Amino acid sequence: MSDPSVTVTVDGRDLEVPAGVSVLDACRVGGADIPTLCFGPTMTPANACRVCVVEVEGSRTLVPSCSRRVEEGMRIGTESDRVLHSRRLVMELLGSASELDRAGGDLPRWMELSGADPSRFGEAEPEKGRQPPSPGHGHESIPGRAATVFEPVKVEDELYVRDYSRCILCYRCVDACGVEHQNTFAIAVAGRGFDAHISTEFDVALPDSACVYCGNCVAVCPTGALVGKIEYDMREEGVWDETRQEVTRTVCSYCGVGCNLDLHVQEGRIVKVTSPHDHEVTQGNLCIKGRFGWSYVGSGQ
Repeated sequence: MSDPSVTVTVDGRDLEVPAGVSVLDACRVGGADIPTLCFGPTMTPANACRVCVVEVEGSRTLVPSCSRRVEEGMRIGTESDRVLHSRRLVMELLGSASELDRAGGDLPRWMELSGADPSRFGEAEPEKGRQPPSPGHGHESIPGRAATVFEPVKVEDELYVRDYSRCILCYRCVDACGVEHQNTFAIAVAGRGFDAHISTEFDVALPDSACVYCGNCVAVCPTGALVGKIEYDMREEGVWDETRQEVTRTVCSYCGVGCNLDLHVQEGRIVKVTSPHDHEVTQGNLCIKGRFGWSYVGSGQ
């Protein structure tokens, strides 16, 4: 017996999609390029960023597409003036408090497509109590940028780097470290209001925290605030190039669980290891050995 389906209209186009899927999934089936930041494919929608909003006929407010479920006959607009204005404004506000011009993933492209201009909210000035990043790390203030929450880059080991000047408080790392995946609870939101920021418990150094270095927070970060040390160093040197990387899927050999690994290889060197979100064992998650325990591969080079 086939799964029940519903018919919805996305930007004037009728689509038949499985009942119960999100509006976001339905829109992507229709080819709509909807930006997402706090949404993760294996995580419960947090509804924190609001860049994925769409217009649903009959709804007074714009609807977060990641958490709203489709209904029979639903008429959805993803490119209306109201949607585009809201999307652009949210990205400008996020960019006014974070170094999103240096973010990874699809965010720079989405900001460019939306016409977002964070500099409308003021010139770059270090926030009171925060020190501007030191030269030599690619963090010099950019003329015409909005006020950025400057924080020194935290490099405490050879596994991953925390660059909170790129953080947008999407809470994906908090959720991945908590009940969604790892259940370690080493990451939390400290402070309130404008002082809210991602931190370890009691703001202790990473080695003194409950962190088990699984790197699942790195895997879900949409902006590069959390990034592998090798990738960070290569980006700082200007040699990181995903177009020149080959991805090979294999099985982790450390234990018998059967986690799938995607090896990202650039010029014969493994530069990053990820795990597929659609794998029933890992769902994108790994332990410290799977994600970081491969440096021995190139040790003899």
